[in-house]
Amino acid sequence: MQLSSLNTPALLLDQARLDRNIQTMNGKIQSLSSRLRPHLKTCKSRSVAERILKPGDGGITVSTLKEAEYFLEQGYTDILYAISIVPGKLQQIKTLMDQGAKLTLLLDTVEAARLVAKTAVQLNAEFPCLIEIDCDGKRAGLKPGDATISDIANLLHRQKGTSLAGVMTHAGGSYYCKGETELAAMAEQERAAITEAAEQIRTAGLTCPIVSMGSTPTALFAKSLEGVTEVRAGVYVFHDLVMQALGVCDDTDIALSVLSTIISHNRSENRILIDAGGLALSADPGKKNPLGEQHYGLACDPVTCKPLDNLWVTSTNQEHGLISLDKTSLTFDDLPIGKQLRILPNHACMTAAAYSGYHVTDGGPVIIDYWERCNHW
Repeated sequence: MQLSSLNTPALLLDQARLDRNIQTMNGKIQSLSSRLRPHLKTCKSRSVAERILKPGDGGITVSTLKEAEYFLEQGYTDILYAISIVPGKLQQIKTLMDQGAKLTLLLDTVEAARLVAKTAVQLNAEFPCLIEIDCDGKRAGLKPGDATISDIANLLHRQKGTSLAGVMTHAGGSYYCKGETELAAMAEQERAAITEAAEQIRTAGLTCPIVSMGSTPTALFAKSLEGVTEVRAGVYVFHDLVMQALGVCDDTDIALSVLSTIISHNRSENRILIDAGGLALSADPGKKNPLGEQHYGLACDPVTCKPLDNLWVTSTNQEHGLISLDKTSLTFDDLPIGKQLRILPNHACMTAAAYSGYHVTDGGPVIIDYWERCNHW
């Protein structure tokens, strides 16, 4: 099948770029003598996951129980559910565990630890739990050094129905860094925070087997992973324009794109319209482009995926993408109605979530495969 024959909008995945991104991350983590626990919330696809690690070769991270169920069916049993747990989801988790899953849960309060234990007793189950640590003030978790860490650790260890698996953090602040120096500093801040929390638990006389950190930016720019047992990262398999803006990747590393079609010319406003809007691209404005402007994706050649001259999706409606011609050398004649464009996304995870699968390309005009993905919760 040729790209030109696809109905648009369509989700495209460049297999060569994907494989190169995977090799880069694997090599980085191996060079620092740690282990990768890939976050599969980005790809949600067996075909992508198996290019990272085969079932049985290591653990994975998920952010929905739908993902946990899906990847368990594909043979992945060691699963970290990296969202704060609530009692209402424990029956579903127990069912997955009965089917062979080794599920590790996440929490950050004494209340949650007690509720998990209470429900576990009712379900005749035991749930291993990580304590979430806040390394940068960007999300949930306890600050390193907070005495509550030891309180929760003791509860998890002592209560019937729970066990202490270790500690986990995520450097959401890395998405506010730019360039190697800032990203490396954030990686060290993340490492220092999580290892400090682990040491607090060990000083209290308990074991802390898992010391888990991770984001794509910090994983790729870390100088040391001393004391860290595993690294979680997800978007690196595809990359996106946010990663490019941070200096994590180049546009030639972005493996994911949306094929769209020019559907109209609005000459009075000097813009073209495409059939990929907020649903097809996501409405995440990402980072400002080199022009200093907010945008919703970068338009590229439909075959080579080479970026076109300052052709940015400047705004979106549900099914319309609007592209201004004010800052480009391209004209309406260069961009006729019916012409296809490939759009590099701001946020690969959110963009991919609108589609049931990937049309896989060989870097040229040919579709070589179709890989399904799981969606929803």
